Amino acid sequence: MFSSVLIANRGEIAVRITRTLHARGLRAVAVYTDPDAGAPHVAAADVAVRVPDYLDGAAILAAGQQAGAEAVHPGYGFLAENAAFARQVEQAGLVWIGPPAAAIEAMGDKIRAKATVGPAGVPLVPGSSSNADGTGLDDAAVAAAARDIGFPVLLKPSAGGGGKGMHVVTGDADLDDAIAAARREARGSFGDDTLLVERYVTDPRHIEIQVLADAHGTVVHLGERECSLQRRHQKVVEEAPSAVLDGRQRHAMGEAAVEAARACGYVGAGTVEFVTNADASEFFFLEMNTRLQVEHPVTEEVVRIRGRRLDLVAEQLRVAAGEPLDYDQGDIRIEGHAVEVRLYAEDPARGFLPTGGRVLDLVWPDDARVDAGVAVGTEVGSRYDPMLAKIITSGPTRAAALDRLDAALASTTVLGLRTNLAWLRTLLAHPDVRAGRLDTGLIGRLDAPADTVPGDVLAAAALAGLLDLPAGDAPFDRLGGWRLGADPAPARWRLAPAAGASGDPVDVAVAGPADQALVTVDGRDRRASAHRDGATLVVTLDGATRGYRTAVADGVRWLARDGDAWALREQERLRAARTAGGHADGPLTAPMPGTVTAVEVAEGDHVTAGQRLVVVEAMKMEHVVSAPVDGVVKDLAAKPGAAVALDAPLVTVVPEPGE
Repeated sequence: MFSSVLIANRGEIAVRITRTLHARGLRAVAVYTDPDAGAPHVAAADVAVRVPDYLDGAAILAAGQQAGAEAVHPGYGFLAENAAFARQVEQAGLVWIGPPAAAIEAMGDKIRAKATVGPAGVPLVPGSSSNADGTGLDDAAVAAAARDIGFPVLLKPSAGGGGKGMHVVTGDADLDDAIAAARREARGSFGDDTLLVERYVTDPRHIEIQVLADAHGTVVHLGERECSLQRRHQKVVEEAPSAVLDGRQRHAMGEAAVEAARACGYVGAGTVEFVTNADASEFFFLEMNTRLQVEHPVTEEVVRIRGRRLDLVAEQLRVAAGEPLDYDQGDIRIEGHAVEVRLYAEDPARGFLPTGGRVLDLVWPDDARVDAGVAVGTEVGSRYDPMLAKIITSGPTRAAALDRLDAALASTTVLGLRTNLAWLRTLLAHPDVRAGRLDTGLIGRLDAPADTVPGDVLAAAALAGLLDLPAGDAPFDRLGGWRLGADPAPARWRLAPAAGASGDPVDVAVAGPADQALVTVDGRDRRASAHRDGATLVVTLDGATRGYRTAVADGVRWLARDGDAWALREQERLRAARTAGGHADGPLTAPMPGTVTAVEVAEGDHVTAGQRLVVVEAMKMEHVVSAPVDGVVKDLAAKPGAAVALDAPLVTVVPEPGE
């Protein structure tokens, strides 16, 4: 067994791999880029070496040799499924903790993968991927194949995954445009516009099988994971086992996955993905991921091997060191149920746009497994994946695991940036999710969440502001005043949603001291009291007591309770009065942290409502900032190639008279 491992990755997976390395007495070597110099994965490692980029294989190998590493674990993403990098690692004399490069190549191309596993009896979706001579399909051949298969069909890039370039076509009228769009997106994302066309399975479920193989011929499967709760083909919630599979279906799917692994000469941990119909009475091979999956913790939580818990990273290390698996399929048991959610820096109320900012406060649940890649003080930007952490719970039944997960999310706090935390609680409470009636389109059918600030939160923000007043700063000095022969005027705040949230400013008044106050919000007087208990603001409002975590930075007050969080900025009353008429004469701001990729106007230009002004990109997602009204461009701060923060001013459109 090697004694020192370089982790060619970042974030939560690098922290998670380090945990197993240290548990086995091995040395962990981290790599980091400049934005990650203070990241948790750097602090967790024994030694860390700077590299210019996580995709710079040569620099990563040089870092490993510099630090005395004997093996390389790629994690997932970045270079994890790069066959050339796997070969470079081995040529450099290091152990590659992953499958053979030939297996990566065979499974990395969807057309070649199907050609590899089909002869082994693995069920394939009816479709077409190449001409008789093996060449890729041109547009006419794709269209002909789609008509032969019958609509709906799914167009997919051969060279990549992650949902990029995939198009569902429901009829002949949309086919030509969909083919053109799929090729364009495939070329832009993967540098290869080869397409394949398949029958589209309606109401599909996404079920995957974890496999593990050693170099001595043993291949086993470790049960399935249900990954049907997806948004734009990106997984959001995963669980094990699936709520729909029975023993016969689980055996059939597991055997198919094992045969797929054998067909490509697989060694190590991998995942074979299948699509099924609603009741899983039929299933078809999708692809094989030749790496550790993001969702591997749910498998670890339920699999027992001769009574012991599973650590997939530990198994990867053993296999890479040449050790045989000391068990077979008959030794593997599935016990209980586990569910995982992915906590993202994104805003569900704004179409799940990526967000960012500095983590001001962080509270993880006690009764849950948390694989996290952030800490208080972490600056979350747009350069890397927006996933902050995975929160995993387990229980004897699916219902128990879901209940524990809801409680865990309710006790989680992230302040400083907007996340999908509260939305995850809403999703898990949906009747179809609770009943296990899942398909990959369920999330897309849900209504967008409301972006509102509850009255108790507004009251808590005002009371927190009252408690934060400096000593000697009397509340009645604040926008109210001392009045002869009368009680002091209430302290008044005008609170507006911040950090990208929408909504109108709200006036809140507080009369009296914080421990015996009358709060007026939404025109309603409410008895209240507030005090600090360590890091918690305790507020009693109309007899109901709640605790809030709070933080203040850059003029924004953050409050959290029950897994939700709000950002409020005190608005200057004179400015508020000027803009109360709803005129669009304020600056248009960045909808997400990212990079300005295009500026399509110049200072002084006359523009019309809806005209494109600026394009901001983050995580390969583009957002167009358009003119809200007819007007003239001024204060053009956006510059092509410049990085911008969330809500950074980009441009102002001064309305034409009468707008």
